Amino acid sequence: MKEDYFLLVELKLGNKEAFSLLFQRYYKDLVLFGGNYLRDKVRCEDIVQSVFLKLWLDKEELDIEISLKAFLLRSVRNGCLDEIRHRQVVREHESYAELFGNLDDMATENYVLYSDLESHLTDALNKLPITCREAFEMNRFDGLKYKEIAEKLEVSERTIEVRIGKAIGLLRHYLKEFFITILALIIA
Repeated sequence: MKEDYFLLVELKLGNKEAFSLLFQRYYKDLVLFGGNYLRDKVRCEDIVQSVFLKLWLDKEELDIEISLKAFLLRSVRNGCLDEIRHRQVVREHESYAELFGNLDDMATENYVLYSDLESHLTDALNKLPITCREAFEMNRFDGLKYKEIAEKLEVSERTIEVRIGKAIGLLRHYLKEFFITILALIIA
């Protein structure tokens, strides 16, 4: 949108009215878009507000090579996916704590190992090609079947199989140094 380009130029100059216009133009749609990933309107609103806050704080360094709308949608999607991953880690930790009661020294060590692994997993996921990452996360984190993912992304089921297979192969490569850690967590 040409108007977005001019508003971005004004935003870079610190024009609060330009920022306000962009916020008003995209806020509601971005919250609704976030609802495709999270069924929590308040959390979607928080994520969208964070995206706009970052947009304002980084206004002078902005270098948006795609459309502003695409940039905002990608930022909200990434924020929602981060929230999904965070929720899964919290659930897994709660399950672990429930099973083993209060964490003793061994459990604390396992938790530190798990946290480190989770951090490296996040880094590894961020290295994946976006199409592979998206399919993998929809399958592993959202629990969608290949057919459901294929319908959502409007590609063949075989394409989803290939993308997820590639993601798994790359993750194995990126996380090979954590094989022993993974075994320790499984055994504990």
